[in-house]
Amino acid sequence: MKNPPHPGDLIKTEVIEALGLDVSKAAVILNVPRGVLSDLLDSKAALTPEMALRIEKAFGPDMDHLLRMQLAYDMARIREHAEEISVERYVPA
Repeated sequence: MKNPPHPGDLIKTEVIEALGLDVSKAAVILNVPRGVLSDLLDSKAALTPEMALRIEKAFGPDMDHLLRMQLAYDMARIREHAEEISVERYVPA
């Protein structure tokens, strides 16, 4: 996928907003600081395995799916900057 979405987008629209929750209430349910959840939902922070499990336990979305979304997002972002990473190919003697 060329521009995969950040998992925070899905969590925000398909979970938090769909359930009629605000960020503060969702943070209480997840037992995390509001700012941590807000950063995730605003695509300013990566989804951690722990947060993915909290979301799965509280709201149902499969943590494996959410973490695959994060991986796809991360890979797409790093590919955009591949030319900035300087490393030479190893050739065995």
